[in-house]
Amino acid sequence: MGRTDRHTGRLRAFLARLRAFYGALPSPPPHPFGVYIWEVLSIGTTPARRDAAFNALRRIPALTPDAVARLPQAQLEAAAAHAGTMKDERVRALRAGADVFRRNPGLADELAGGLRRALKAARAIPHLGRASTLRLLLFPGGLPVLPLDEHALRVARRLGYGADHDSAIRVLRATRRAVVSESGRDVETLRALSLYLTHHGMATCTAAAPHCGVCPLAPDCDWLRRQ
Repeated sequence: MGRTDRHTGRLRAFLARLRAFYGALPSPPPHPFGVYIWEVLSIGTTPARRDAAFNALRRIPALTPDAVARLPQAQLEAAAAHAGTMKDERVRALRAGADVFRRNPGLADELAGGLRRALKAARAIPHLGRASTLRLLLFPGGLPVLPLDEHALRVARRLGYGADHDSAIRVLRATRRAVVSESGRDVETLRALSLYLTHHGMATCTAAAPHCGVCPLAPDCDWLRRQ
């Protein structure tokens, strides 16, 4: 067994523990505009509230650019309200995103192209941070990238990936490179890592007062060993 196989096995062992601990987690939809909705509804809220808002739109149904564009304002506001605060900001973002996707019918294909082409296409989409943009490329587009929001980054760093640096962006890039390299650039592994690292960082490996006593990754946590 080579070095890459051993390291991929380590990551998969982490994922197996997280899956056993949390069970199956909701995954973003398989189409770009659905992922955009997922990201807008995820900002500044909990997964449960995001899912409630997303499912409210699914029931209408309003998960396509045309459906969101046609949806009466009161219905869109009622669905967005399930996500908690920032209702008005979410509604504006959903309208703006629907407009961009409607004006660019080839956008979905561009997001599934090569990495440079996909990143260039993603610049046209409003209200997306770097991690959200990469989720748009990873889940529907199938590109081997790893979204690391603040929660996922914290977990990866505590497990020993990446390196300290005085530049936050360099820490992020080094951590992402280390995990992607160890994954063997396997898209399904990267999708699972994106979901479970973020959820673990929000639920257990929190920034303040992490729940190390129940953490399934505690035996391999560099950060915990240094405490």
